[in-house]
Amino acid sequence: MSKGAKQWGLHLGIIALLFVLQFILPAYHHGNLARIMVLATFAIGYNIAFGYTGLLSLGHAMFFAAGMYGLALTMKFLGFSAATGLLAGIVSAFVLSLAVGLLALRTIGVAFMIVTLMFAQSVYLSILYFGKYTRGDEGFVIQQADRVIAGIDLSNPVNRYFAALVLLSFCLLVSLKLIQAPFGRVLIAIRENEERTKMLGYDVFRHKLASLMISGTISGAAGAAYGLLFGYAGASFATVQYSIFPLLWVLLGGAGTIIGPLAGTLFMFYLIDLLSEITSAYMLIAGVVLVLLTLFARQGIMGEVRKRVIRWLP
Repeated sequence: MSKGAKQWGLHLGIIALLFVLQFILPAYHHGNLARIMVLATFAIGYNIAFGYTGLLSLGHAMFFAAGMYGLALTMKFLGFSAATGLLAGIVSAFVLSLAVGLLALRTIGVAFMIVTLMFAQSVYLSILYFGKYTRGDEGFVIQQADRVIAGIDLSNPVNRYFAALVLLSFCLLVSLKLIQAPFGRVLIAIRENEERTKMLGYDVFRHKLASLMISGTISGAAGAAYGLLFGYAGASFATVQYSIFPLLWVLLGGAGTIIGPLAGTLFMFYLIDLLSEITSAYMLIAGVVLVLLTLFARQGIMGEVRKRVIRWLP
């Protein structure tokens, strides 16, 4: 079996496993996994920019929030349907990622990190400033009756799970196809040695801009889906914390691996969930565990698996 066939088989197998789990998991874990799949999609978007292109952004929460508010505000004030609102959220993130990319990619390294952080803070402060419409930190609920697409009630736990699975599956397979394509190989070359990639004749700025736009759009799709599936939009999703989360999930799962973001999100979510049942100092213990993991598994969970076991893992 070829390397490409193995890669597709593995990822399709993971999707099939998630599909089967729908019929097995108890209600609590069923709901958790639906949330994890949406957040993992956010991490998949971040991984395109950071894991494969080497663009360390500290502002990806702005794309997640753009998708969420693009959906929520158009549904609330313009009377958009859930499907049209979802599209509006994705388009909002796409436009924002284009604008941010054209400006932020004029910088590199630490300067790029700071610029993306500044843009994200501007988006967050704008949400607070226009609190009359956004309700600021309090946020607002998207009514259950409005969360329907093609007659499917997405507030229903089963429908919500399948919607989250469809979103994750689509973004997972798109990212796999992207990285297998010549375009993806150029992104990896940029991450490894940008100057040499330029010498080979590739338009580095154009590839980095495309990478950031794909990354921001996927992150925005996750934000729009989160608002639609869980019925809430709030400014807390635009804070620095939600820019750090996808970075943490990707690092833990394995930057530059397709399924690393899912593994990292799953690990982090349940680590905190389980520790919170044991002690009120769960964040301290979680911090120690995460430090140990980064010290002894520097390439992340799936990165170490690729290094030691499955060398063809993309």
